[in-house]
Amino acid sequence: MALVPIIAAAPADPKVRERWLDRLWAAHQADEIPYIETLADHWGELCASEEVASHWADELVGITRMALSPDPKLHGHFHGTSACLSALYAAERYEEIVHILRADAIWPYKRWAVRARVATGKQAEAIRYAESCRSPWASDHEIDAMCEEILLSSGLVEEAYERYGLRAKRGGSYLATFRAVAKKYPQKRPRELLADLACTTPGDEAKWFAAAKEVGLYDEAVALASSGPCDPKTLTRAARDFADKHPAFSIDVGLLALHWLTEGYGYEVTSADVWSAYTHTMKAASNQGCPDETLARLREIVVGEGAGGFVKTVLGGELGL
Repeated sequence: MALVPIIAAAPADPKVRERWLDRLWAAHQADEIPYIETLADHWGELCASEEVASHWADELVGITRMALSPDPKLHGHFHGTSACLSALYAAERYEEIVHILRADAIWPYKRWAVRARVATGKQAEAIRYAESCRSPWASDHEIDAMCEEILLSSGLVEEAYERYGLRAKRGGSYLATFRAVAKKYPQKRPRELLADLACTTPGDEAKWFAAAKEVGLYDEAVALASSGPCDPKTLTRAARDFADKHPAFSIDVGLLALHWLTEGYGYEVTSADVWSAYTHTMKAASNQGCPDETLARLREIVVGEGAGGFVKTVLGGELGL
């Protein structure tokens, strides 16, 4: 849909634009796969004027009303429903959108009723309506994001953060999520933000270890990795990367890597993984000037593994066990 704003902004007289829209509409109707299904969500924008949008809304609204009718004899799918709602919105016919969507409809349609309420200054009503749309077939993420934007646009930043901010921004990783929320709420201190995000994943707080490490919250990172199972290879990489520049942190995470290895965690673990964790931990201990103390802590971890343990088998000779 990257071309939508280009087409919408392109200079064209009404007859030329009408021909463009007719060709796009024909392509949309023939799109069975579908490749350009979401084009209908931008139909009002493509119309480029209230007058053209209103014309298209008039053309589509009759069938849309029937498709969304509670009467089972009329109710059904109409591929132009999204285009109709988008055109009505661009034509500022907000009350019609709200009226049409009083019938039962799916969330991709109902979100237009949320936007229509916002456009008429009914932000609180819009949020209540959006919340009422939650169901197994509606995207909680989309609803959270929409409600968050309503509150932010109203200047209610703290309420937006507390109610939706921690859920609305989800990146491809925990670190990406942390960065996305931090960017939207720069007034939040990293330590406070990290603690709040960790609370959103009860039982999986350790997954936020990388986020804590990347923003320099080393004590918090160690606490998170200690709170529950954490990938030993992730911890070992951290021990390697910080052995010189932050050896105390490297020692703690290296020992935690070995701890979780003794607990049986890790994917396709080999003796090389054990030796890697041990080597980086002891390098950091040498840099910190506490090799004997670190070895004593390590022996306690390995001794607790029990007879025949994998880590004990690998490091037993090295540790005098």
